[in-house]
Amino acid sequence: MRVLGIEGTAWAASAALHDTERDSTVIDSDPYQPDSGGIHPREAAEHMSEAVPRVVETVLDRAAETSEGDGPPIDAVAFSRGPGLGPCLRIVGTAARALAGALDVPLVGVNHMVAHLEIGRHQSGFDSPVCLNASGANAHLLGYHNGRYRVLGETMDTGVGNAIDKFTRHVGWTHPGGPKVERAATDGEYIDLPYVVKGMDFSFSGIMSAAKQAYDDGEAVEDICFSLQEHVFGMLTEVAERALSLTGTDELVLGGGVGQNQRLRAMLASMCEERGANFFAPEPRFLRDNAGMIAVLGAKMYAAGDTVAIEDSAVDPNFRPDQVPVTWRDDSESVARAVDVRGSPAPASQLGRGNRSGDADETVRGAEATVEFHENRVVKRRLPKAYRHPELDRRLRRERTVAEARLTSEARRAGVPTPLVRDVDVREATITFQRVGDADLAASLSPAVVADVGRHLAALHGMGIVHGDPTTRNVRVAEPAGEGGARDEGRTFLIDFGLGFHTGHVEDHAMDLHVFEQSVEGTAADPDPLLDAFETGYAAASDDDDVLARLRTVESRGRYR
Repeated sequence: MRVLGIEGTAWAASAALHDTERDSTVIDSDPYQPDSGGIHPREAAEHMSEAVPRVVETVLDRAAETSEGDGPPIDAVAFSRGPGLGPCLRIVGTAARALAGALDVPLVGVNHMVAHLEIGRHQSGFDSPVCLNASGANAHLLGYHNGRYRVLGETMDTGVGNAIDKFTRHVGWTHPGGPKVERAATDGEYIDLPYVVKGMDFSFSGIMSAAKQAYDDGEAVEDICFSLQEHVFGMLTEVAERALSLTGTDELVLGGGVGQNQRLRAMLASMCEERGANFFAPEPRFLRDNAGMIAVLGAKMYAAGDTVAIEDSAVDPNFRPDQVPVTWRDDSESVARAVDVRGSPAPASQLGRGNRSGDADETVRGAEATVEFHENRVVKRRLPKAYRHPELDRRLRRERTVAEARLTSEARRAGVPTPLVRDVDVREATITFQRVGDADLAASLSPAVVADVGRHLAALHGMGIVHGDPTTRNVRVAEPAGEGGARDEGRTFLIDFGLGFHTGHVEDHAMDLHVFEQSVEGTAADPDPLLDAFETGYAAASDDDDVLARLRTVESRGRYR
């Protein structure tokens, strides 16, 4: 089978020929280069109108030269249907429809962001990886679950490449800014900048404002570039590890043009090696926007009978990856298939400092710590992260240990079920807790239990506390008791307040709910009844009617949902 793909979501006019029998892909691209500033939609569309016919003709000629039959030189035409800039997408859609009609071959509409994931899965041979998409307009984590690609985490303001470009435009550098930051960073030294992770979501607005201010205050641009990379890519690597921990998978693929950055690739590779996970980054031509990934996914969709009639092939600038029915994969490949009671036990070689006490029932590795389960207590150790800059790593481990101990105790005193804090060692980033519950919520999802979580979060917010990371891994559940009852019967416990903080702002409270709901969607086979129960529980216990309304706003703000 041979599929011609056409890409043109923003800046790269590209066409490709993918041959499934030879597993070969030929790509021809003509990128738009603005004279100044970032991408100008009108200029990008003008470029597309001139460049798309050229690259399509080049690839079609290649298809004709290598064709062995008397019929059309290709079996199908695939095109990027969205998300992207509307004027650019419409030019690509028109070209794809015209070509498919002229050759009388099927048309396949491809989601650009799913294509970034699928090219990595295709080339790596991985079963069901989590994908980190990091490109100009995009920054999010995707995982396949229950017939769809779920958004496990995402930027809440701007894409990673666009965020970096905002700084480089402030400095006066031309587009694209990412490669220039990477070069300047080689001569830089570390300075502190904001670091914002909210569960598996993240924000770049604060760090970019701080970077601009640092430049205006006379900080060396090399130092700012170095620290931008350490903080921004550290955030992306951390949330990728959180996604691996949440889903239980041990495979990670990278997508997007920012994935060409060597520091980001090194961080992700280091994190995966430390976890015993597998990491794959496609070659650069498949990372930046390209028609090769469109053709590869188009071939998979065509083989599954997933084509579109010309009259139904309108483009969608807001085409979300979780809107795509994944017809070409088996449900047994779910990224959440490995979720169990506590998470997978970590091999001793991966536990850093090891099991010092020697009497733990089990030692489990989470996203940022190891947890030793003893009969009546739990010992949590935040391990140093080799991928993070040492100064940033020490700062985060210290801040999060202090926050977790303080907020866990404050919540408990106010009546929210949390474990008792028995001991804290800030220098070693270690906390000893009372052991609570029998299982993680991820293994015990039910409407009644998630309604409890809603009530607990409402109580926290009423006290002016945000949990910061309320996922299905950070709630412990006591299993129903047998005869004679049990102390913890019917109770749920909130744990892991390391990303928590004090605030009474409705935006932060709504973000807490958003983080929890994303984790439910990423692990539950049928999330809708659970989400309804969760919000009902929250509404019943909350005095602030604005939080759920703001939650809808937060959801719509997610650029890729």
